[in-house]
Amino acid sequence: MTPSTTVSTARARLRRGAAALAGALVVAAAATGCGIRTTSVPVDAGPAPSRVPCSLTGKETRTPAAPGAVPVRVYLVCASALEPVDRTATVSEKAAGDRIVIARALLDQLQADPSAAEREAGFATDVRGPLTVAPARDGDPEGTLRLTRQPEDLPPVALAQIVCTLAESEAAADSGTVVLGGPGEYAPRGYRCTDAAKERPETVLPTVGPLPAASGS
Repeated sequence: MTPSTTVSTARARLRRGAAALAGALVVAAAATGCGIRTTSVPVDAGPAPSRVPCSLTGKETRTPAAPGAVPVRVYLVCASALEPVDRTATVSEKAAGDRIVIARALLDQLQADPSAAEREAGFATDVRGPLTVAPARDGDPEGTLRLTRQPEDLPPVALAQIVCTLAESEAAADSGTVVLGGPGEYAPRGYRCTDAAKERPETVLPTVGPLPAASGS
């Protein structure tokens, strides 16, 4: 190898080394400028912040379209929690105080597809039909509502939606307890809608019991 060739090779190596060093400095400067401290330890930054508003303020929802439409409140799912949504349901004046009729109207609302405004705000429902309410049987506790599906067989979130919706309506029994039975021979159970149930509806709802039979049964 000639002296000129040796000098050229050395210069090329120096240029490559300088370029690599410059690139490393640029990366380090960028990280420092963004306030990021490099670390070899994995960092759990937590889940990304939710951008779902879960609010219908100032938005049109469901408007009364028929005579007998009354305001109701149902609980829908938004950002993995239960949030109240105001709607309207059709209940005749004659049946306004009938717990079964009210419960059926609320279940219909829970099974209905969310409106465009509700979907845009992030609302959804886990209650799937067909599902309705049948009258209580002889010997059932006071205020029992018999669903056409066994409550324990429903998805936990769907059951939480039903219980929390009924608990704030005239369909609930005394003290806000929701007494639900199914089509089978299992004894009805009392359910409570708590703040914890609204925040984490996928968990098992607290129950109340034992429940006394209705008077006169």
